[in-house]
Amino acid sequence: MKIYLDYAATTPVDAKVLEKMLPYFSQNFGNAMSVHSFGQEALEAIDEARAKAALFFRASASEIIFTSGATESNNLVVKGSLRSYYSAPRKAGEKPHIITTKFEHHCVLDACKFAEKDGLADVTFVAPNKDGLISVKDIKAAIKSNTILISVMYVNNEIGTVQPIAEIGKLLKKINVERAENKLPRISFHTDATQAINYFDCDVNELGVDLLSMSAHKIYGPKGIGLLYVRKGTLIKRVQDGGDQEFRLRAGTHNVPAIVGLGEAINMIKTPATQKKIIEITELRDYLIKRVLKEIPKSYLNGSLEKRSPNNANFRFDDVEGEGLILSLDLDGIAASTGSACSSGALDPSHVLLSLGLKHEQAHGSLRLTIGKYTTKKELDIVIDKIKEVVKRLRKISGNVLADFQ
Repeated sequence: MKIYLDYAATTPVDAKVLEKMLPYFSQNFGNAMSVHSFGQEALEAIDEARAKAALFFRASASEIIFTSGATESNNLVVKGSLRSYYSAPRKAGEKPHIITTKFEHHCVLDACKFAEKDGLADVTFVAPNKDGLISVKDIKAAIKSNTILISVMYVNNEIGTVQPIAEIGKLLKKINVERAENKLPRISFHTDATQAINYFDCDVNELGVDLLSMSAHKIYGPKGIGLLYVRKGTLIKRVQDGGDQEFRLRAGTHNVPAIVGLGEAINMIKTPATQKKIIEITELRDYLIKRVLKEIPKSYLNGSLEKRSPNNANFRFDDVEGEGLILSLDLDGIAASTGSACSSGALDPSHVLLSLGLKHEQAHGSLRLTIGKYTTKKELDIVIDKIKEVVKRLRKISGNVLADFQ
C-alpha cells in the first residue's frame, strides 16, 4: 500500500481536469496565434481559461499572463521590475531597492541575490519570527526612498504559515499615496500565492497586490503551466523575447492543453464539494498534529499552529536525521519530504527552518507532511504508527535512546 503525503510538492491531475485537456492534444491542436479556424479554436479555449482565472482572482482578463509556472512568474516579477526601472530615465548611479523575506521560495531568493550580486539592486531580506510569521512593522521599517518592489509569499511552502498579505497591501496603499506626493517611485507589491490558491481568499483587490504568482500542479492541474497576475499600470517589462503572446509580456507558443487544465482546476476550487473537502482536510491535519506531538517524545511543530495552511504539518524530531526518516518512510511506501521539493537534492538544512532561528541539527530533523483531497484518516493512522517506529529506531542507532513511546 502506497500513501502520498507530499501534496505541497505536487498533486495528481483531477480526472475532470484531464478530460477537459485531452481534446487539445490531438483534436483541437491548433496554434493560438494562427488566424485559421484551428488556431481560433485554440485561442477560444485560452480565452475561456483566462476568463476563469480572472474571475477567481477578481481581475481583468488582460491582467492574467500565462507562464510555465510560479518559478517563471517569480523571475519575471523580479527581473521584469528591474528591467522596467533601468529602461526609464534616472540619475546616474541610482540603484533600486527590493524587499523580500528570508524564507521565500528559492526562485525569488536567488533572483534577488543575483540582482544584488550583479549590482542591479539593493535587497533587504526580512526575517520571520520564531513562529514563521512576517511582521508588517518589519516590512514598513525596511522601506527606503528607492524601494520599487516588495515580495512576500502568501503561504510558506515548507512550514505552511500564512502571511499578513492584506495588511501589507493596506499599508502600501497609504504609503504609495504619500510617495506620489513626494515624487518617489511607486512600490509594486507581489505575492507568491502558489500554496494559498486552494485554501485562502485570493481576491487581488482585497489583498492589495499588484502581482501574484501561482502554479497549476499544486491545485490538481497539470505541471508546466502557471500564471502571473499583473495589475494594470504596474511597471514591469518582458524578459523573454520572441513573440507577441500574452499581451507582449511573455513570448512563446501557448501550451493550450495545460492552459485549459489550469482554467478547469482553478474553476473547481470555489465549488461546494471543494469547500467541504477543505474542512475535512483541516480536521485531518489537526488530528495528525495532535497525535504526533502527544505520542512521540521530543517532537515539535515548525511554525504557527493558528496561522497555518489547512493541509500542512511540519515537524521536527530531536536526535533524528530528516533524510534518514524520509528514506525509511519511502521504503514502507510513504511519500513525504523534509522541505521544498525544489531543494530536496540539497544536503544543507532548510533555509526556511534556519530563518526561524533553529540550529542546523534541529533543521536537519524536519519532516513535512502535506495532506490532499484523497488523504484518509486510515492512511494517517498508518503513517503515524510508522513514524513512531522509525523515529524510535533511528534514535537507538544514534545512541540517544529516549523514554518509551506512549
